[in-house]
Amino acid sequence: MTGPVLVTGAAGFIGSSLVRVLLDVGRPVVAFDKLTYAGHRASLAPCEGRPGYVFVQGDIADEAAVARVVEAHRPSAVMNLAAESHVDRSIDAPAAFIDTNVVGTLVLLQAARRHLETLDASARAAFRFLHVSTDEVFGALGPDGRFDETTAYDPRSPYAASKAASDHLVRAWGHTFGLPVLLTNCSNNYGPRQHPEKLIPLTILRALAGQPLPIYGDGLQVRDWLHVMDHARALVRVLERGRIGRTYAVGGEAERTNLEVVQTICATLDALSPRADGRPHATALEHVADRPGHDRRYAIDPARIRDELGWRPETDFETGLGETARWYLDNGDWWRPIVADGAATRRLGLG
Repeated sequence: MTGPVLVTGAAGFIGSSLVRVLLDVGRPVVAFDKLTYAGHRASLAPCEGRPGYVFVQGDIADEAAVARVVEAHRPSAVMNLAAESHVDRSIDAPAAFIDTNVVGTLVLLQAARRHLETLDASARAAFRFLHVSTDEVFGALGPDGRFDETTAYDPRSPYAASKAASDHLVRAWGHTFGLPVLLTNCSNNYGPRQHPEKLIPLTILRALAGQPLPIYGDGLQVRDWLHVMDHARALVRVLERGRIGRTYAVGGEAERTNLEVVQTICATLDALSPRADGRPHATALEHVADRPGHDRRYAIDPARIRDELGWRPETDFETGLGETARWYLDNGDWWRPIVADGAATRRLGLG
């Protein structure tokens, strides 16, 4: 019998979406998560009780914990999504990003190496280690062009540097030790169950609370937006069909400025949840000091994953954003405990 997929960071935003997609396609899953501030067991509630699903709490930087889960469940693949991921937090507290994103990746790679040595020939041939990364490792683009798998690394924030380091470790373990690795670099994700520190849920929840809506600097920073379920389906496609040692850039082909995103959210909420005072939500926009070293533009060319693996994004951005806003309106039980003390929506990253 084929072993389960070990998904790290499984209670996070992308991880919990991935777990649901894997179960839907019949892959058993061991969901492994430290349950930090950004990991919510409630995000995995739809998976509880499903055949083939197991949850294990643990830290990828804890060698003993990783060894126990690997030895107990003997996975057929490891998909590493465990990461500290908020750029603002990395400016204020970079050490945590090194511990999880770099040291944690090293621990997983070593555990996977040891595990691979215990497998028979057919299981060894089928085993994969898929490392999920970000387009932020590439630095900033000018007004033209897009990142692809050949773009040189140029990380600009502590978060991006930690992810770049982990990417290099994964490739080195593939080259030096023959670990069957795959890598992905994705653009900005959005959708239900995203932690409220991120731009889209932060804007939605602050608007619902009647609070000012902060825009960093002039708001003209450009990001390429990818719906989280499109991303999860891409990861499963890479796991099942990707070429060993290959990197796949995963983008939504939906470039928008931050200002455009916030304005679209405001227009959506004007229809779904008007302000009590009758004014448009956009009247609460407030330009604030920009993030130190804020990259101006990211965009991904997903030609390789489209041409080689047949994947393309399915969710139109405006449609997906509207569905996301409605999800937060309808699921206060998920987000209210997270924002109750105000920490999740507090400004960070001013250096």
